[in-house]
Parts: sequence; structure tokens; C-alpha cells
Amino acid sequence: MEQRHLGTLTTSALGLGCMGLSQGYGPADDERSVRVIRTALDLGVRMLDTAMSYGQGHNERLIARAIAGRRDEALLATKFGIVRGPDGVRVDARPERVRADCEASLARLGTDVIDLYYLHRADPRVPIGETVAAMAELVQAGKVRHLGLSEVTADQLEQAAAVHPIAAVQLEWSLLWRRPEADVVPAARRHGIGVVPYSPLGRGLLTGSLTEADIRLSDFRRADPRFQGGNLAANRRQVAALRRFAEQREISPGRLALAWLLAQGSDVVPIPGTRSPDRLADNAHSADIHLGPADLRELDELLRADGWAGDRRSFAVPVTARHAPAPARATGSGE
Repeated sequence: MEQRHLGTLTTSALGLGCMGLSQGYGPADDERSVRVIRTALDLGVRMLDTAMSYGQGHNERLIARAIAGRRDEALLATKFGIVRGPDGVRVDARPERVRADCEASLARLGTDVIDLYYLHRADPRVPIGETVAAMAELVQAGKVRHLGLSEVTADQLEQAAAVHPIAAVQLEWSLLWRRPEADVVPAARRHGIGVVPYSPLGRGLLTGSLTEADIRLSDFRRADPRFQGGNLAANRRQVAALRRFAEQREISPGRLALAWLLAQGSDVVPIPGTRSPDRLADNAHSADIHLGPADLRELDELLRADGWAGDRRSFAVPVTARHAPAPARATGSGE
């Protein structure tokens, strides 16, 4: 698979988002999940994206099991800052807990170094520069190779980059959700920071195969306005147009949606998640598709950005409104 650069970090053009192997999309099967992770490595998908909060540590332990004997084939990306416990979910990125969170992730992952360590969410009680300074100490100690941020504003990204080089910023970005193109993506590029889109398939909507049952069974879709009522109807009309465009080129809608993201720049590394080995192979082959300027213009005309409907719901992200005039912190139930 093509290799790309996130800052000074080299990885495969696509990664694997592993959250759904532990939470958010209904019951998962560990044996099948292990097969999916190993199949990803077989296909050249190197970046495995997880977090300490996914399944309250289950996801990191699952990855450790799957990559046993194959650590050198994997690029491990994990996150801290979202804490799940008996009292619910909260953000806690105080500098004094950063090292302990990292060491706990190292133990669960069964490794002595994390390739890419993200701040999962900025803590509103702590200046982001203070958290990043504590993360930088992990790099100096050899516990972490590169630093990343997830779901931050452009201003927060600027503040963090002034403290320590940032390899990647992770955010929701897809044909369904293009808000980052207005601010965070340009800010990242000013600093040579790579962009890692999560939910690049619009939580499954852009595959063209999402059912009502899929929505009901998923905590992350059920409460999201984009999957409700008139918004969902409008978005399905957009997906129908996406499907027609894909059929003309004899590819799947999901593969086309990923190819569109990959075409946004060589600094973009999407991390689609899946529980299906067949879907994983389809996703991986999207890296073989080349969309030229004429294709991108036609897609923009066919799938107008203002044709998608509904704001998003996601936990502690800075922007949830599709047409928000300015970032405003919000909370919800999703990743």
C-alpha cells in the first residue's frame, strides 16, 4: 500500500479504526476482531487506531493479542483524555495524570513504545499547552514517538504546535461532514501536521448499505441528528447520487468515498473501521483508485456540500453544528 507522511511519521495511506471492535456498534466478537486486525496487517494497513477509553481498555488488550509476534508490522496509535468509569464518561487531561495513562496503555498494548499518542479531547480546565508539555516528556523518555491531537479547534492546534511538534490531528471528516475544511485542516497544513479522518464513511452511511436496524443497534448513530427523520431522507438522496457515480466507475460507494478523502492531499490518512474482513479488503483497495481534478469537480457538483443535512452528536467535540458561526464546546454520546 502507498505510504504517506503525518508530519515526520510514515504510515500506510489507510489505517484501521478499531473502536467498533469494542463499543458503539452493537455486540462484537473478539475472535472475529482479531482476524480483522491481522487481515489489515496482511493487506498493508499498518496504523491501528485505538484509545484507552474504547471498551475501558478492552480495545488495547485486543490489539495486543492480535499483533502478538507482528509488532514490527503495526503502527500503534492510541489516545488518552476520555475517562470511562462507573460514574459515566468525562474528559480529564490534567498534566499530572498523563504519564500514568500512557504507562497503562503501554501495558495493555504489550509494547514498550507508542508510535502516535493522541490527546483524545482537550480538557476545558487545562490550557492545551500544559497537557502537550506533559506529553512531550513522554517523547523525551522514549515511551512515545510522535504526538497527536483529536477534535481540537484551529486555535488549540496552533497553541499545541508552539509547545512541541504535532504529527497528526484526528477529526471527523468525510463527504457527509466537511466542516474541518474551513479551519482545522488549513491550520494543520500551515504547520505540516497530517490529518487523520475518523468516520470517513459517515458512520457507514456512505457505504450505501446502512439499514434501519443498523441505526437502531448503534449508540453512535441512534442519537445523531444526521440519522433521523428528514435529515436521514435528505442524506440518503445524496448517497443515491454517490452510488450512481460509483457504479459508472464499477466501484463501491464506500471505496469511492475513501478515494475522495485520499485525493484531498497526500497528508490525509483515513482510518475507516469495520468488523468485516470483506469490507476491510474493499476499503484497502480504495488506495488504488485515482480521482483526478475533473472527477473531484464532478463529485462536488453532484454532492453539494449544502445538500447534506443534520448536525452531528459526538462527545466533547468543539463543533457539532453543520453551519456553526464559531466553535462551541458540546457533549454527546458519540466518539
